[in-house]
Amino acid sequence: MINPSILSLGIAAGATCLSVSSKEEIVKVATGFVAVLAGLLALCYAPWEIKVLVVVVPVIIERLRARASGQ
Repeated sequence: MINPSILSLGIAAGATCLSVSSKEEIVKVATGFVAVLAGLLALCYAPWEIKVLVVVVPVIIERLRARASGQ
């Protein structure tokens, strides 16, 4: 199951690079869509530990930011 995940992540990374470097608006939209779709597909193939990290890390970062700002 790791091979489809790596392939999907590679496609997402390539599409993101094309989206950022392109000057054409339709190419940016199309490659952005492909990048999001491939990223979601990579998450479907990822082991559950990776899925948990994807959810937990942003929550922890937000709590650390709130604590640092004094709220």
